[in-house]
Amino acid sequence: MREGNTTLTAVPGFQVGHWTDPVGQTGCTVLLCPAGGAVASASFLGPSPGTREGVLLGPEKKVERVHALLLTGGSAFGLAAASGVVRVLEDRGIGHETPWARVPLVPAAVIYDLGVGDPQARPGDPEGEYAARAASSAPVQRGRVGAGTGATAGKYLGVGAVPGGLGSVSLERHGVRVGALAVVNPIGDVLDERGEVLAGPGTGPGALAFTPGDVESTTLVAVVTEHTLTKSECRRLADAAQTALGRVIHPSHTFWDGDSAFMLSSAARPPADPMLLGALVQETVCAAVRDAVRQAQGSRSEVQL
Repeated sequence: MREGNTTLTAVPGFQVGHWTDPVGQTGCTVLLCPAGGAVASASFLGPSPGTREGVLLGPEKKVERVHALLLTGGSAFGLAAASGVVRVLEDRGIGHETPWARVPLVPAAVIYDLGVGDPQARPGDPEGEYAARAASSAPVQRGRVGAGTGATAGKYLGVGAVPGGLGSVSLERHGVRVGALAVVNPIGDVLDERGEVLAGPGTGPGALAFTPGDVESTTLVAVVTEHTLTKSECRRLADAAQTALGRVIHPSHTFWDGDSAFMLSSAARPPADPMLLGALVQETVCAAVRDAVRQAQGSRSEVQL
């Protein structure tokens, strides 16, 4: 692990950059893969995911490697930021080889943050380009930054939502290394290591007669490793990441969540023990979610929807 770096970018080959609008309270985050791409798959739970090229990540689809991942605020509007990321990669000669051009593959996923700041403030093409050009292997900046700028948690009462934010953690055991980044915007509470409420009202749904309605909620997770994985194995580990969300968010995967989990492998090292790798994925995701709210709580204590 890189000295002093305990975030996702401690895993060699991956870089992270943000664009943040602290006034409009939105932003986007770009994860750049090694130049040759990363084997990737994803798992989408809940009825409200907002994605770009999500279907491409199915294990049965032909393309195995992607070149970047965009996590963004702005709901469906924010998906436009992926075009800026594609342009940066094209400028660098990175992409899937075809007879006439290298085509950068950039899946994307969004959170709904339009009700927090200015609903007209949305990441777009220039903002995606900015985040991609800002990406580096430095420790990931966390809290109310990038895609986590307008993220909130504990929204099931309709009032008193707290900051969700963006978190990132890397863990290593017995030479097996995993890094995770989480954009935490759930309708439910976030729980700490003892199962106590870390962020949210803590009363549980049903405490008041409230129906969330159009308050959309989503947690986005990206998990990376150097260890060689097939696309099908990436999908199984993306499912494991979703299972971790069920441990750290209560309730999780509700009718108002569109949780998206991405698993990426640079395939730079031999395969790891699958049981250890699966356990590390879950532990790292839980830690990244908790890191997001702890970092965000240091910058703002309450958000009114």
